Amino acid sequence: MDRYSRMVAWLKVLLPLMALGLLSTLFLLSRSIDPTAEIPFADSEIQDRLRDQQITGPFFSGSTVGGDQISFSAAKMGTAENSGNTKADNISAQIDLASGSRIVFFADQGIVNLAEDQSVLTGNVLITTSSGYKINSDKLVAAMSALSVESPKDVTAIGPIGTLTAGAMRLNAPESNGNAQLVFTNGVKLIYLPQMIEE
Repeated sequence: MDRYSRMVAWLKVLLPLMALGLLSTLFLLSRSIDPTAEIPFADSEIQDRLRDQQITGPFFSGSTVGGDQISFSAAKMGTAENSGNTKADNISAQIDLASGSRIVFFADQGIVNLAEDQSVLTGNVLITTSSGYKINSDKLVAAMSALSVESPKDVTAIGPIGTLTAGAMRLNAPESNGNAQLVFTNGVKLIYLPQMIEE
């Protein structure tokens, strides 16, 4: 047997032995896991979750009869106190209209009532549209499965034609034509800024 053949024969024995040694070292040096150890959550956080029945990162989506796509998400949801409703924090909702436009809603918190197909968004409500409008309000009432959004309180808006304020706002699709309409009412004041159109 030549020198090369002898080396190959030795390596066939040594390499598997080295592999066994490495595996045994890994098992010896690995940390043991105690199955009885406590879950790394604070007791208060666990009690809050059990009491409020919280859901982290909920997401809902659906479509209207007219073909508009509606999605709703939040940082967390839980049972509202003294009611059968559900409260949500850091809400984000989006409506992709059948016409191709998009409307996005953000709010600090809100109350969701799936039985009545309604959500009430409050706290720094921001609405942005793909047509270039940014609308701020303190309260927004919206349906969960239909194109029906209303702000019963004062709103301020910045859009392609300038800035405006109004006592109320409504977004819906009239049955006459089915196209979504954004309507401002109750003392509308518009500051026309033609340079915004040029930009």
